[in-house]
Amino acid sequence: QVQLVESGGGLVQPGGSLRLSCAASGNIRSIYRTDWYRQAPGNERELVATITSGGSTNYADSVKARFTISRDDAKNTAYLQMNSLKPEDTGDYYCYTEGLLESRSHFISWGQGTQVTVSS
Repeated sequence: QVQLVESGGGLVQPGGSLRLSCAASGNIRSIYRTDWYRQAPGNERELVATITSGGSTNYADSVKARFTISRDDAKNTAYLQMNSLKPEDTGDYYCYTEGLLESRSHFISWGQGTQVTVSS
């Protein structure tokens, strides 16, 4: 019903930047929140950043002051700007969204993930 497509991952040197995008499509009436998660090899998936419909944001301590989450409601797209990247930021990044369909049904959706590698 709702599809999320992430993009923007890739290989970057330590100290570099990347911007991830998460585009939602479907019969969406409103989006309550969008989260970015990441999963490093051998580790559990962890919550990195959250943005709510009201614009409130929250970040994991490990990324505060380096990552910025934002959203463009007109495009149903969320972004994760990642600066000062470190090797420990390496992993697969997933977006998660929940909201309301035009039918007034609640939805949740996960993206397929985009890989981020921070290495020299």
